[in-house]
Amino acid sequence: MTFDDLLARAETLAKKDGRRLLGIVGSPASGKTTLARSLAGALGNRAVVVGMDGFHLAQVELGRLGRTERKGAPDTFDAYGYVHLLRRLKEAKETVYAPEFRREIEEPIAGAVPVPPEVPLVITEGNYLLLDADPWRDARGLLDEVWFLAPDEHDRIERLVTRHRHYGRSLVEARQRALGTDQRNADLIASTADHADLVLRDLPLRNFAI
Repeated sequence: MTFDDLLARAETLAKKDGRRLLGIVGSPASGKTTLARSLAGALGNRAVVVGMDGFHLAQVELGRLGRTERKGAPDTFDAYGYVHLLRRLKEAKETVYAPEFRREIEEPIAGAVPVPPEVPLVITEGNYLLLDADPWRDARGLLDEVWFLAPDEHDRIERLVTRHRHYGRSLVEARQRALGTDQRNADLIASTADHADLVLRDLPLRNFAI
């Protein structure tokens, strides 16, 4: 399946009556953000990207809970807040201001992404949109379609290591993180792929325009 195929599928959703929500799921560094932004860029004012990562708990709260080293696991997000946001987005009654995660500071920023009610398609991307556990399972019922990204594992891990290094970790630290906590999360995420409407294997993300 090509990017043009996926764009046509997203356009079909955007043309339907009412607000539609498209979910893009995958393990860390699978290309979720790249695909979501590429689709939104091609769709123009018909689509907005809202990331699940905006619901990361703040570093100070992760420290208080003793979960700093497990950042990225399901219980390090405000999952109830994310599901509530999806409900508001689905209703499309008013402009919704969604949070955004900033990797350069490793913190979520509230009210960073405006979603006007007239936008027909919201593309939301994240790790746990298909997780069959409370409250994550409620997200699946709010999404009109969910696509699961399953790239080559070697390539995904190398991209993840590169990302960690870009944000300040040494090569050793980056690999320890990618093959430790991140991989445990990736294994959990991979187990949810059967709940997706579409599983995309080895999508050539480097060819997408962002």
